[in-house]
Amino acid sequence: MSLLIDTDILIFSIKGAESVRKGFQKNESLPKSISVITYGELLHGAKKSLSPEKNLAVVYRIAEIFPLVAVSRAIIETFADLKASLEGGGEIIPDLDLMIAATAMALNYTLISNNTKHFGRIKNLKLDNWYTK
Repeated sequence: MSLLIDTDILIFSIKGAESVRKGFQKNESLPKSISVITYGELLHGAKKSLSPEKNLAVVYRIAEIFPLVAVSRAIIETFADLKASLEGGGEIIPDLDLMIAATAMALNYTLISNNTKHFGRIKNLKLDNWYTK
């Protein structure tokens, strides 16, 4: 089993959330990666922060620790399927969240996120939340 770590979990980790630390500790032997979408969200947050240099250094370090998963044809096709299916049912989830979910689904990874409001509505997405444990 491999894990895809979402943006919010990384931010909680940076801020020292004990439950997230325990999640990483409990799953230390499992492969973990992040989507390039998550990397982009982290970069955006760092660049608009009050301490961009400090926060960018943290983001660059995260990218050294976790392999980045690039968007592939399979991920884009999964994204398109998800978006069409959700829209057909009247559900709207932001595209960046759908891309992260599509990444996890295309690779058969478990997504680790606190954003159960969005991700919890996606059928067949393996989802775990280390923040609330």
